[in-house]
Amino acid sequence: MRAVSGRQSGVLLMTSPEAVSALSALAHEHRLAAFRLLVRAGEGGVPAGDIARELGVLPNTLSSHLTILGHAGLIRSRREGRSILYSADYDGMRGLLDFLVADCCGGRPEICAPLAEVARKPCCPPA
Repeated sequence: MRAVSGRQSGVLLMTSPEAVSALSALAHEHRLAAFRLLVRAGEGGVPAGDIARELGVLPNTLSSHLTILGHAGLIRSRREGRSILYSADYDGMRGLLDFLVADCCGGRPEICAPLAEVARKPCCPPA
């Protein structure tokens, strides 16, 4: 489990080194694409082979990318039979987002109002 630097409004905040690790993990085209694919896929997860095919990445290269995302606390893996399923770690994602906006606005809520509107948008539009 990740260490946390404290609480703000009941939300656990990432430490600065954890945030740097998460942002570094996302600062690569294939890792960002894999993370976004897993966020879209939901908690059910996606087999590694499907991720590799979707992204057009070799399986051994993908394995390295997924390991980096996992160490950064952004994804989880679980074994189901012979497959390993990967899914987004939504707590890790929320922790990173909370860290990024924890000190937002400098007391000027009009600065953060657009960000709050984005956060309130439905993330899963009806099919």
